[in-house]
Amino acid sequence: MESLSHLIALVPAPPGAVIARSDGGDAERIDLRDARALFEGSDVLVAHSAFVAGRLGVRAPVMLFDVLELFAFVRPGRPFVPSALGLARSLGLEPPQTPEESAGALHVIARRLLQEAADWPAETLASLAPLVGTLDRAGWRWAPLLKTLTGEVPHGSPIAGLEAWRGLAPWEDRAPAGQPGSLPVEPREARARLAEMVGSLRPEQGAYADAAAYAFGPREQAGSPRVALVEAGTGTGKTLGYLAPASLWAEKNGPGLWISTYTRNLQRQIVQEIAHLWPDPAERAEKAVVRKGRENYLCLLNFEDAAKRTALAPGQLAVVLGLVARWISSHTDGDLSGMGFPAFLAAHMPLSTITDRRGECIYAACPHYRICFIERAIRRARHANIVVANHALVIAQAAQDHASRDWLGEDETTDTPSEHRVRYVFDEGHHLFDAADSGFSAHLSGREMAELRRWIRGPESRARSRMRGLEERLNDLIADDEAAQRALEEAVQAASALAGEGWTTRLGSNPRGPGEIFLAAAYTHVRARSQDADAFYSLEAEPYPMSENLLEAVRGLSRGLKRIAEPLTQLARCLRKKMNDKTATLEPYTKSRLDAAARGLERRAKTVLPAWIQMLDALGQGEIPDEFADWFAISREDGRDTDVGLERHWIDPTTPLAAAVLEPAHGALITSATLRDSGADADDHWASAEIRTGVGHLPQPARRAHFGSPFRYEDQARVFVVKDMPRRNADALAAAYRELFLASGGGALGLFTAVRALRDTGNRIGGPLAEAGLTLYAQHIDRLDTGALVDLFRAEENACLLGTDALRDGVDVPGRSLRLVVFDKVPWPKPSILHKARRAKFGRGYDDLITRFRLKQAFGRLIRGPEDKGCFVILEGATPSRLLAAFPERAPVKRCGLAEAIGDIREFLGSETVTRSPSPLITP
Repeated sequence: MESLSHLIALVPAPPGAVIARSDGGDAERIDLRDARALFEGSDVLVAHSAFVAGRLGVRAPVMLFDVLELFAFVRPGRPFVPSALGLARSLGLEPPQTPEESAGALHVIARRLLQEAADWPAETLASLAPLVGTLDRAGWRWAPLLKTLTGEVPHGSPIAGLEAWRGLAPWEDRAPAGQPGSLPVEPREARARLAEMVGSLRPEQGAYADAAAYAFGPREQAGSPRVALVEAGTGTGKTLGYLAPASLWAEKNGPGLWISTYTRNLQRQIVQEIAHLWPDPAERAEKAVVRKGRENYLCLLNFEDAAKRTALAPGQLAVVLGLVARWISSHTDGDLSGMGFPAFLAAHMPLSTITDRRGECIYAACPHYRICFIERAIRRARHANIVVANHALVIAQAAQDHASRDWLGEDETTDTPSEHRVRYVFDEGHHLFDAADSGFSAHLSGREMAELRRWIRGPESRARSRMRGLEERLNDLIADDEAAQRALEEAVQAASALAGEGWTTRLGSNPRGPGEIFLAAAYTHVRARSQDADAFYSLEAEPYPMSENLLEAVRGLSRGLKRIAEPLTQLARCLRKKMNDKTATLEPYTKSRLDAAARGLERRAKTVLPAWIQMLDALGQGEIPDEFADWFAISREDGRDTDVGLERHWIDPTTPLAAAVLEPAHGALITSATLRDSGADADDHWASAEIRTGVGHLPQPARRAHFGSPFRYEDQARVFVVKDMPRRNADALAAAYRELFLASGGGALGLFTAVRALRDTGNRIGGPLAEAGLTLYAQHIDRLDTGALVDLFRAEENACLLGTDALRDGVDVPGRSLRLVVFDKVPWPKPSILHKARRAKFGRGYDDLITRFRLKQAFGRLIRGPEDKGCFVILEGATPSRLLAAFPERAPVKRCGLAEAIGDIREFLGSETVTRSPSPLITP
């Protein structure tokens, strides 16, 4: 039996690490070379082995004593921050404040968790014995210690204990909920409900509820929803403000209300606020359901397949699956992006291994269909008073409704029917433009073609996949139908026109078939037309003028795609005919399979392929419609080519947003703290909101309302524009970030417009900040997903975080953990082909509008409560004054030198936050 007594706890602390022994003696610092040697020896106690390996610059050993893994086993489904500090808080221990204290805490955490397991009832321990045995054979370091508690069991199934699906209860269908009603919600009712929820009603929150109630009145004319555009400054209390009328409408009229957000953080926040409505957890679970896209949920069939594969070669993957099995058994809803899932496991296994990959689901033909997490969530959502979703899912469902309204009926693969999505609340409404831009775009790329080819033909290499081709899925269903068999054979043959597996290796020579010939020609076109063919980031090029080779490739692929669409359509027709002709004798299981297969065929034959063909034909004829922007692109990750293809985006994506989402609805509340542009003329402030939300395309004008923030920005905030920053000087930029972070004593968020600048700065300032006792986390440097980085940053009051400009939307950090935001430069929009097309449509002020919104949204992260204080810094002296309208009128703005800004920040935030520089400020 292995023991904890010999283990040394290790915590990275630049330039090396801190170690602590189990005897409770003083922790000590060691250099990087010794830290690496100790870590690679594997007999160390760590928190998040992949993160520690990244900090030390080494590969993680196969197995380590990782306390995160032990926590995930002992407390499955319980949320925690993936660090010693986070675990200590979850266990009710004294939170460590330094690397030395964190190293000592790891021993305490491990002992506490093992003791907790030892206190389990005998029957619980016995039930876990098979899983512990499987993990022991896989080499999990904690297994021998746990086996002393659970006992030995005979070696039976090689996946014993991983079969967590066997303990899941099946979902049950319920009768349809019926059509939602149209009874109105009066403002006085909304105020009364809000008062019940909050106790003491604030005037501005009550007025907000009044304005929101307009969206819950009866629609007077089809295609003319009642839309309320309501901007509410941070601190107004808008979530409870709209939950009051929204919940009343749902109680009066039945299911049909969807609350949509842009970020997962706000989804979680809304669910937490719903507890004010229904404090009882059981009632809340019935009346409020969180919905996300299928790719967010665990697929039990993929999990089973992964478990069976690990039986042949047990190791780290088996450990990951074992901990996922523990999570499955914790009464989870299957949401891999939820708070209770041990997301750190993604460092050891791509979560796509166990999620529903596009085109793969076999619906009712799946042996786990009746316990499927996705199907359970869909059915709960059909009867829930409130569905909390995200913009991407709402738009995807509406787009499918809109595209398939003439050919696709409802079947068991249909999500919530459109008639039960009649009222919307779009929180974070300022993101509707971006969400629609993504949701209504089209991509004809190598990756998309290869995926469609696999769906039709099945895997054509030795790569492990359970995706089956059409022949394997349909042969038994069409064995007696010659027409269907001919159509299937033609479709499989025609699919050879699509790019195949390994297409990226054939771009330079020997492309196979029309799809790969097109990709090779497109790749050559983009490389030739790009300014910098060796750029670190993705490349793009206007389509015209095209070479003869590219033009012929475009036409050839169009012909090939048409040959695929025709037999797919015919095959779907045959399946539908069989369902109708034999409806009296078909078994429900067989009918469900036919339904699902026909739906998949129709979606691809009548939506996906026609969109691609239309793009190619327009390109070949030189007649790209005015409402679209088309271009060729090479997608890159860290300078490595990952995809090639043709892209099409709406220049104004709110046109399809209005047609597919807003017009069919009866009412919609679109709300945010940053709906209006605060620049230009006051008369134009609402115009920008209407343009970017799509309400300008509706026949009935929206009802507008604006509520300012109750915060005292003149006392709580300072904005600095630094005038003396040299351009393109990496040393000076890193020094500025270092000194600003030290001046605030941490609690700092650094935002960058380029990944290279972020990495360069992060690598330069990590050591000096660590010497001053400040932890630095960085996107694109640390081996952590963005959510984990933000969780770590939020948990530590004096940590610092570097990220790209897009990170601003994922950071919701109230209190002192965020008191400084620094932009490396003005976050102008990238002058891409699409942006230039939009600037031509919306006018020269479009650049300013986008930039002001970005600044406004980033500033909104800084002051989240009445006691918060914070500073906002832009390290670009050329910042135009017209952009400063993005900040609240009462927030003082000062243009000054860096040294003066540092002094003012120290003074404003208070001496208790200040950390002195370990080395002198670098000056140019």
